[in-house]
Amino acid sequence: MNTHNSIARSTRRHFLASSVIKGGPLALACLLAQRAQAAPPKPKMGVGFDLKPKQPPLQPRATAMISMFMQGGPSQIDLFDPKPLLNKLHMQKFPGKIKYDNAAQASSKVFGSPWKFQKYGEHGTDVSELLPHFSEIVDDALVIRSMQTGVNNHGQSIHAMNGGRPLKGRPALGSWLTYALGAESESLPAFIAMTDPKGLPVEGVLNWSNGWLPSLFQGTVIRPVEPRILNLQPPPHLDGEIQRNYLEMLESLNRRHAERRPGDHELQARIANYELAERMQLSADEATDLSRESQATHEMYGIGQPETDDFGRRCLIARRLIERGVRFVQLFTKNQYWDHHGGIVNALPASCRAVDKPAAALVKDLKQRGLLDSTIVHWGGEMGRLPVIQNEANIGRDHNTYGFSMWVAGGGFRAGMYGETDEFGHHAVENPVNHFDYHATLLRLFGIDAEHLTYEQNGREQSLLDGQPAKVIEDLLA
Repeated sequence: MNTHNSIARSTRRHFLASSVIKGGPLALACLLAQRAQAAPPKPKMGVGFDLKPKQPPLQPRATAMISMFMQGGPSQIDLFDPKPLLNKLHMQKFPGKIKYDNAAQASSKVFGSPWKFQKYGEHGTDVSELLPHFSEIVDDALVIRSMQTGVNNHGQSIHAMNGGRPLKGRPALGSWLTYALGAESESLPAFIAMTDPKGLPVEGVLNWSNGWLPSLFQGTVIRPVEPRILNLQPPPHLDGEIQRNYLEMLESLNRRHAERRPGDHELQARIANYELAERMQLSADEATDLSRESQATHEMYGIGQPETDDFGRRCLIARRLIERGVRFVQLFTKNQYWDHHGGIVNALPASCRAVDKPAAALVKDLKQRGLLDSTIVHWGGEMGRLPVIQNEANIGRDHNTYGFSMWVAGGGFRAGMYGETDEFGHHAVENPVNHFDYHATLLRLFGIDAEHLTYEQNGREQSLLDGQPAKVIEDLLA
């Protein structure tokens, strides 16, 4: 946010960046200029870098967020956006133009959805038979059926949805939120990423990168298997008093080093990370210990059932983290898990079975604990699928970023449906929601004007929106 005033009042430290380059030979000047370009950017005057909770300038409705990122692109026309015309034209030639991603395997044959839809809840929300558990929470969820990024490849569209632009190297959404608001917890990270045991998503660690924000705002990975956080506990021969003495000496050296470099916010971020890691030794294991939950809770999330056990555990840990003051938690499915270019008839149901029950349980659990009103829950990927066949020998659907679906719940979002695609489910034609409109709306729920959430990097004011003509979509809000 333009954090000049609100952060300056709440932070412990204020930093003034200064640098002086005196005259010298041209070669030396060029070398210094190159190093300056490569050096970490200096913070704006009056901006401190820590994870202390910060009051947003506008009245917030949300204080935390859990994003379930379905990497690969769930098929909207098979899950949330029924198109009767597709079934009527099944296996016939598509009567319009298609924007293919993979022209080599493209087909012009229409593929109607093999699965039935039904309307649920007081808003008559359309839900596929593949998502029976989501149908139980539709009165708490908003299905947005007109999402767009317009960049028809996974990496670029992921960056658009998670970083504001289809470019690498930008801070993730979780980094922006924690930069703006800090965390409610002093003993857990503000931004946590939870990965799939079968592999990282496309673009790997860039999904939770701090980009050019200070490293303090990078996502911390909680692994799907034990130990969930690597190198958290010291080896036995260093435990106890030995470690305490070591940490006290390290703190003393760091502070002395920092006093001599008052404008080096990267150094301050590293020191803060050391301090946080020490506190996490006492709190992180407790936060991820699911044995403290009841058997009924385990069953609700599908823990102990082969298809849902992993995602159920991660959803339950996410709820426990939010309860303990973590600001932003993002759960990722494995690389290309929803990228059904072929074999969609068997692969899509399997993907749905793995996440449907845990995702619905998360919403139910947050609601019964009084946390849903202040916690945004997101479910969706970086794209959807096309209405025509790809790979006729093993039927699938190609990429579609011109009109796809996702859902959100809690934190000030209303329930029901919003937006429409054309009669084939290809393009958003009514109330389109670009990724930057979604981000502007999301940040407003956190009490942030997205245009004022900025960071100065190499003399340029950077933001999540990055100059895109975003608007807050009031019709998405309760």
